[in-house]
Amino acid sequence: MVKLKGIAASGGIAVGKVYYLGGDEFCILKKRISYEEISREIYRLEEALIATRKEIVNLQKKISDELGFLEAKIFEAHLLVLEDRVLIEDVIQQIKKRVNVEYAFSQSIKKYIDILTNIDDNYLKERAADIKDIGKRVLRKLLKKDFPQIHELKEKVVVVAHDLSPADTASLPKDKIIGFVTDIGGSTSHTAILARNLSIPAVVGTEVATQHIKGGELVVVDGFEGVVVVNPTERTIKVYQKKSAQIRRTIKVTFAPKTLKPQTIDGKRLVISANIEFPEELPLVEHFGAEGVGLYRTEYIFVGKTHLPSEEEQFKAYYNVARKIKPNPVIIRTIDIGGDKFLSRPEVPQEFTPFLGWRAIRFCLARPEIFKSQLRAILRASTEKNIKIMFPMISGIEELRKAKIILQECKEALKKEGKSFDEDISVGVMIEVPSAALTADILAKECDFFSIGTNDLIQYALAVDRANEKVAYLYEPAHPAVLRLIRDVISIAHRNNIWVGMCGEMAGEAMFAFLLLGMGLDEFSIPPPRVPKIKRLISKVKFSDAQKTVDAVIKLSTPKEVEKHLQNILREILKDDFYTIIGR
Repeated sequence: MVKLKGIAASGGIAVGKVYYLGGDEFCILKKRISYEEISREIYRLEEALIATRKEIVNLQKKISDELGFLEAKIFEAHLLVLEDRVLIEDVIQQIKKRVNVEYAFSQSIKKYIDILTNIDDNYLKERAADIKDIGKRVLRKLLKKDFPQIHELKEKVVVVAHDLSPADTASLPKDKIIGFVTDIGGSTSHTAILARNLSIPAVVGTEVATQHIKGGELVVVDGFEGVVVVNPTERTIKVYQKKSAQIRRTIKVTFAPKTLKPQTIDGKRLVISANIEFPEELPLVEHFGAEGVGLYRTEYIFVGKTHLPSEEEQFKAYYNVARKIKPNPVIIRTIDIGGDKFLSRPEVPQEFTPFLGWRAIRFCLARPEIFKSQLRAILRASTEKNIKIMFPMISGIEELRKAKIILQECKEALKKEGKSFDEDISVGVMIEVPSAALTADILAKECDFFSIGTNDLIQYALAVDRANEKVAYLYEPAHPAVLRLIRDVISIAHRNNIWVGMCGEMAGEAMFAFLLLGMGLDEFSIPPPRVPKIKRLISKVKFSDAQKTVDAVIKLSTPKEVEKHLQNILREILKDDFYTIIGR
């Protein structure tokens, strides 16, 4: 039994077998063969290529049936590699020099990968991953090892990986995943956010999980404490099962019913909405009692695909969400490609500092044809009259104006085509760049609402990469600089008669939610499972007490002082409910 410590990213306890994602590396030994064995090795190569081709064709058909023809085209590159006569002849020539087929094939594949990796072309570099994948498939046939297909999982598993990109998570069968464990990442990494949205226990930033955990092993994932137990004893499993049952009972008793209104004791009414990314999350919005969607991330429609989605594809996706959430509102964030989210096409270059690079609104303004396609789709879906548009990573008024000009062009084009849309659709901006926070008074005059994205705002304000476990301890939502930026943005928004929400992870932390309430935040947009806890918190406190707390903590010097003061105040206010609501 081995215990690993990481970052508690999503509460809950899971016990299950490991599915090791992305860890299939083989140790291929070079063997000398006799002249008589040459023909046999060539025959084995041909058998492996035929079997792999059959496997790929079957997988392609399955993906086509489930996701569509265009999504299945991602495997065309794999089939071309299997039929590449130059590659095959290279392998055969090595076999004729009396080496085993496994070694010959691995060397030929490695040669291809090295050539593509060293070419200064991002698209060709990405194709190296296709060749690496097909190489593993063929080697599995030669070595007679089963190749686990994540789409064909029959049992529920804990996914263990070095990291999970948005493209990885977009393809996961989420009904079969009961836990996540990764080597890298912090509490606001994509994996962590996805896990919280889906109520899946997760531990990230373990640094060594993939070194100590093998596929098929039994693990316990404690998403409350940030602990992973590898090959637990029966006694350990029972201890965690008991802990899980106790927590579920506490949640059932403590959490507010979904019909409860988020209103303070002294009458302050707020809006609690949900952050979603995938269609599978839609039922959770209603289940947990959220009042609409405060952040609809649209990147999943774009990432991990070989083509850009058409306007029609996007329209259907956006309209489906609007129709199901109606009459509650849906705030659609325009594509935030870049940072940790990449297209499978050479649209976004690899960068040394991707979170500071060509991403979000910068990408959209530079590629107006992609931006217009999305805006037209959103506008067409807005006939339900409950959609709002939000632009991400606005750093100043010029970007907002350029985005609004393109939006207006789309409106005029749709009018000429006789297509309906909500002509009074609201337009807001995410405040996630310090320059936007510091010029909020200018931005507020030309938009309808703000939504504060604390995940990025904190990392930019504090110069902390939120996905880097080495500096995770510096990522402090309670830092005085962060609190002052947020307070000022809310104050400026209200002075300019626009409402302000928050769609960052900070809004879903009960202790900070109390502080945000006191600052006057109008809307909390959070992972669906966190809605009941934040509702219960709001129903147990006074707005006036929260305001007084803001006045006190804003004068404090360090994050630790802020957190200690908040805990003392909330212990006094919440009494017996403190530990079940705050969890500290």
